[in-house]
Amino acid sequence: MNQVLAKNWWALALRGVLAILFAITAFVMPGLTLGLLLLVFGVYLVVDGIFALIAGVRAAERHERWGMLAFEGLVDLAAGVVIVMWPAPSLLAFIYFAAFWAIVTGSALLASAIRLHREHGEWMLLVSGGLSLIWGVLVLLFPAAGVLVWAWWIGTYALLFGISMIVLSLRLKNGIAP
Repeated sequence: MNQVLAKNWWALALRGVLAILFAITAFVMPGLTLGLLLLVFGVYLVVDGIFALIAGVRAAERHERWGMLAFEGLVDLAAGVVIVMWPAPSLLAFIYFAAFWAIVTGSALLASAIRLHREHGEWMLLVSGGLSLIWGVLVLLFPAAGVLVWAWWIGTYALLFGISMIVLSLRLKNGIAP
């Protein structure tokens, strides 16, 4: 697998550059172009899926592990196509899913905090659970604000992912083991 990645270091670098460009879009225009942001993310997923499938095929040709790369590629492609074909419902579904997730996990954290002994830091679980619960309820009440926050979070993720892909690609290009 390392040989396949090393020979295709440029594909990892390209993935990183695309992720960083996506992050810049998320930070610079989050409120004005949320629809465009979602479409850019969908296109990014399609392109990323294609590169993952190519890496999977090349790994299979060398009789190396390829299953997870192919799986990642197919999932990326499917999610990208759904987002590009139905952007508004995808965005709304994503926001409400996140809100319900925050409410459920916040409630679970609060329940866990009740069972945890004080000396083990129950107050941290109480704060975390309370914040998750409050955030989830606020997103349900004000989904547009949730969209803006998610644009920033996705942008942060894409930036960190892009940087890590570029660093990895440069290490592979220069023959430095990851």
